[in-house]
Amino acid sequence: MSVRLYTTRFCPYCIRAKQLLDAKGVNYEDTPVDGRPDLRQQMVAESGRQTVPQIWIGERHVGGFDDLWLLEQRGELDPLLGASQ
Repeated sequence: MSVRLYTTRFCPYCIRAKQLLDAKGVNYEDTPVDGRPDLRQQMVAESGRQTVPQIWIGERHVGGFDDLWLLEQRGELDPLLGASQ
């Protein structure tokens, strides 16, 4: 399983999501949607959301950074990441 993100370069929430995953030593696939309406459309089609970041852990759509952070605060992120590796 994998961790995937749709991001933009200057989005502070995208940066924070990547920092959190980096701190945990997680490898992830980052798909920047800056200036790429085709990739942004793909992101919206997959997530149903227009904001970045959009994050998947395995097949589970986590949502954005706030959702990822909530999982971390609840102690649910590490088990979910462990199940995805």
